[in-house]
Amino acid sequence: MTLALLMAAFLAAAPSALETARDRQDIPVLEKAVEDQSAAAAKAPDDAGAQYRMALACSYLAEVQIEQHDKKKARGVAERGIKSAERAVALKPDVADHYVVLAKLYGQAVTDVLSGLSYGPKAKDAINKAVERAPDSAAVYLARGVGNDYLPAQLGGGPKVAIPDFRKAIQLDPKNAEAYLWLGIALRQANQDAEARQALAKALELNPNRVWTRQQLDKTPAK
Repeated sequence: MTLALLMAAFLAAAPSALETARDRQDIPVLEKAVEDQSAAAAKAPDDAGAQYRMALACSYLAEVQIEQHDKKKARGVAERGIKSAERAVALKPDVADHYVVLAKLYGQAVTDVLSGLSYGPKAKDAINKAVERAPDSAAVYLARGVGNDYLPAQLGGGPKVAIPDFRKAIQLDPKNAEAYLWLGIALRQANQDAEARQALAKALELNPNRVWTRQQLDKTPAK
């Protein structure tokens, strides 16, 4: 393999700065990323990439805020990101990643049944469009599973609906630490603690820097 190919492989495998900050639950770094991307997006309203990067930064920040049980702040950040994600979709409607981040943000904006009624159908529509555009993408099924897990069971979501999506994501990408993490969370919610610990342990093996994975493993009963 040439040096160029080795470097490309390394860059593809290396976590992004946002992922690293998410893994460490580093809210100040993520907040700065949101403000930086917000400024860039404001300067380039017709640049789908700039709008997508703003939406992505918001989704990572909201994710950590939810992990730290601050759903109110997460909803505000998610709703801020939704505007940019919707703009990215409008500018380039054929890009699956745009729908994925939009679906994530809709899901992160759900804090109760009322907001679930508002954002739940929009999240489902966005992720279904992502599946249409990238039916073999692990990231798409992971996002659909997370959305289903966020969505209250009375609105058609819940862990039993989410688990098959996480398994599909793992089938497509056996080294996807996030898919194992969310599979473990969903299995625990479904009272399958032994399997949940196995999935969470695998997630931690694949990404030992993910603080939330360790937290979820520690709170999962050993049976």
